[in-house]
Amino acid sequence: MADYYKILGVSSDATPEEIKRAYRKLARELHPDVNPGAEAGEKFKDVTAAYEVLSDPQKREMFDLGGDPFSSGGGFNSAAGFGFGDIVDAFFGGGGQRGPRSRKRRGQDALIRLQVTLEEAAFGTTREFAVDTAVVCTSCTGVGTTSGAAIIDCSMCAGRGEVQSVQKSFLGQVMTSRQCPQCQGFGTLNPHPCAECAGDGRVRTRSTMSVQIPPGVEGGTRIQMTGQGEVGPGGGPAGDLYVELIEIPHPVFQRRGDQLHATMSMPMTAAALGATMELETLDGMAPIHVKAGTQSGATVTLRGQGMPRLRSSGRGDLVVHLEILTPTHLDAAQEDLLRQLSVMRGEDSPTGQLHEQASSLFGKLKDAFTAR
Repeated sequence: MADYYKILGVSSDATPEEIKRAYRKLARELHPDVNPGAEAGEKFKDVTAAYEVLSDPQKREMFDLGGDPFSSGGGFNSAAGFGFGDIVDAFFGGGGQRGPRSRKRRGQDALIRLQVTLEEAAFGTTREFAVDTAVVCTSCTGVGTTSGAAIIDCSMCAGRGEVQSVQKSFLGQVMTSRQCPQCQGFGTLNPHPCAECAGDGRVRTRSTMSVQIPPGVEGGTRIQMTGQGEVGPGGGPAGDLYVELIEIPHPVFQRRGDQLHATMSMPMTAAALGATMELETLDGMAPIHVKAGTQSGATVTLRGQGMPRLRSSGRGDLVVHLEILTPTHLDAAQEDLLRQLSVMRGEDSPTGQLHEQASSLFGKLKDAFTAR
């Protein structure tokens, strides 16, 4: 491998600025536009390669350690693809778990989504659902072999799950370990796998489960069902099942946390004179009292008629937004009565009045500075 320091004409402890100056000087002398000769072209390539290595801290460090920064196998010249990662494994115990892997492993967690109504979210319920999952193979009871057959030790790694080899490096001979290619690290072989599960120890099936939904849950809540997920390979323990709840929008009530909001229409006369009406809530019919002179857009709050609080006692409120309906399709008598009322109230010749908009915070600040 070429000596990049010698090519640039700098010492091995040269600073980045010294390396840059040396490269610029040689590049100007050897550039094909200035020196078109074949020999100068080759030298220009060598100078460019040397600068590419020595100007990059990682490549320079690799070169100083004796490695080849342009090698695709980790940077070091070696036999049989030996690289820097192998040296780390050999000296510091890297490379992951040592020894054979267990064929019995924990299963994966699973997630399903379940739609619930507002009423179910409010009062809680028990819901059944179907799920496709992995269960223990009944034919081999999770062992993965045919009846009477046995798991045998791997002949290549002698049951260790890994094979070792001695390779040469610039540091000398180093022993490395790799996962056994014959048994994939298990240390054992299954010469007669179960025909039902193909040696996996589990099969897929559809099961019916039930979940308890507590009162007050919100959309997006996840309920953990421990040990109800997929059974692991080799009949290993099952993972967990998570049920994510999706709340279906209600046709009347809109949920905002533990509060419910609804809009109720009422006649103009009832709003003017005041009235008590019946309103259907989640708990059944409840009276709502509207004061005389109530305007459209006003709200009436029914305490404790909202959603239960999931992690505390009590319930939120039901906020009713009132919409006052102006009468239409009046007959002659009704129209005459309204005209008489407008005369009595001095509203027979009405004039519109514009209202000032409420000033924003920035508008108030602007007005305050303008007043000065």
